[in-house]
Amino acid sequence: MSLSAEIMVLLMFLSAIGFLIMGYPVAFTLAGTGLAFALLGSLMGVFDISILTAFPQRIFAIMSSEVLVAVPLFVFMGVMLERSKVAEELLDNMGRAFGSRPGGLAYSVTVVGALLAASTGIVGATVVTMGLLSLPTMLRRGYNIPFSCGTICASGTLGQIIPPSIVLVLLGDQLSVAFQNAQYAMGNYAPDTVSVNDLFAGALLPGLMLVGMYLVYQFGFAALRPQEAPAVPADELISGDRKAFYKQLAGTLFAPLILIVAVLGSILGGLASPTEAASVGAVGAIMLAGYKINPKGAKWIIAGAISLFGLFIITWFFDLRMQRDVIPLTDWIAIGAALVLSAILTIGILVGVWRTLQERDEDGTPVLASVGRSTVQISSMVFVILVGAAMFSLVFRGFDGDRFIEDFLHNLPGGTIAAMLLVMGVMFLMGFFLDFLEIIFIVVPIVAPILLQMEVAPGVTMSPVWLGVMMGINLQTSFLTPPFGFALFYLRGVAPKEVKTTHIYLGVAPFVAIQVLALVLLWFWPQIATWLPSVLYEK
Repeated sequence: MSLSAEIMVLLMFLSAIGFLIMGYPVAFTLAGTGLAFALLGSLMGVFDISILTAFPQRIFAIMSSEVLVAVPLFVFMGVMLERSKVAEELLDNMGRAFGSRPGGLAYSVTVVGALLAASTGIVGATVVTMGLLSLPTMLRRGYNIPFSCGTICASGTLGQIIPPSIVLVLLGDQLSVAFQNAQYAMGNYAPDTVSVNDLFAGALLPGLMLVGMYLVYQFGFAALRPQEAPAVPADELISGDRKAFYKQLAGTLFAPLILIVAVLGSILGGLASPTEAASVGAVGAIMLAGYKINPKGAKWIIAGAISLFGLFIITWFFDLRMQRDVIPLTDWIAIGAALVLSAILTIGILVGVWRTLQERDEDGTPVLASVGRSTVQISSMVFVILVGAAMFSLVFRGFDGDRFIEDFLHNLPGGTIAAMLLVMGVMFLMGFFLDFLEIIFIVVPIVAPILLQMEVAPGVTMSPVWLGVMMGINLQTSFLTPPFGFALFYLRGVAPKEVKTTHIYLGVAPFVAIQVLALVLLWFWPQIATWLPSVLYEK
């Protein structure tokens, strides 16, 4: 590669980062920078402009990707659950359950954050809801301000690593392509595949480990400084019949836990792809929202939810395909039962849709219409960024930028360890200034194919699941690192006046350190990420 092309690659990368830091829209920055440097490179004679004819094919591949269909469905599920007030009920009841212990309010925020992460995965909604409901209570009870802010911000970002997560869906899509490219480069023309299912399974235990590490830190803080995380007298939290309260708590936990089992269980159990499970989650969210609007008279919604689980059980034990020459009597019975359950489920869905159309937001818009509008806005943003990133990566490869990066990483002293440390360090630093979407679509397509060719032991290449989970936890820190961490912005927008920006920055610092520690543990014990996929999918 000529010196001019090397300079163009460096300038192109730095220009994109610079424009993003200045606040220009991500999609237009990536596409515009790529196109501008393609034209400039063509004029200088270091870029073949005919490469751009591959751009329409890349757009078609994005829009026809079955995996990416899961993105708008998961977004819809998260927004619908946020409107159904599930988070508010969880926070209220879990706060009353744990609050009588030192640090109990912090524990409740973390547990609720984990539950919402496994059912919604929408960081903004989670942080804002917990900031509005829990932060004033924690401050009123005498909790340390930075500790309270850090707890809410960190717990609200768990949805980025605990599946089902949009970050993992997008990472899985990028890594599946990168893994196949890496194997082609190594001469394997019948490549293995890595799917979003693998990444979901790989991220589950590290995500739960992160929750445990948060709780250990909070327990230590409350033990060492009990006056700054005081217990609340039990009588102030639970008045009246305790049995009735715990029954109410169980009812509050039941719905999100059922949804988590339906979505995550169907993926990990191999019953559904992420896209199919996302559709289950969207349907479940509609029925849950319809039930929350008016629990009385919701018998069809309850029957629909039971039917959904009945369909999972039948699918697990019976082959429901009709395109068979011989279908045993037992399968005919199962098919008939599935048709009946599907009819009941359809009625439950229609009842949920009707209720969400009748219920109005504060501005008078039907809840379903409002959720649909938010889903379209968020999904459009993601897919436009994907299109812009496709242009950027195409031009980057047209300059042989991937070969330049590959030579650079391979020639680093220290080999694979140094290359991995450098990539993770660059992603961590970029997280101070850029959003996770920007990092995924700029860095991952460039470095992942190279890293996945490198050996971690003689004859053993890097695991794509382990790499994906490492990147996922690293990207989670981008929500917490100042000055542009989105969780910090969300909390700053709803925090009381006595909470200063410095309080929020100080509060998230220990949690960022915990996430770095989690990366260190994964570095030395990759089995934390690779064990569950190997057991579930026998890889």
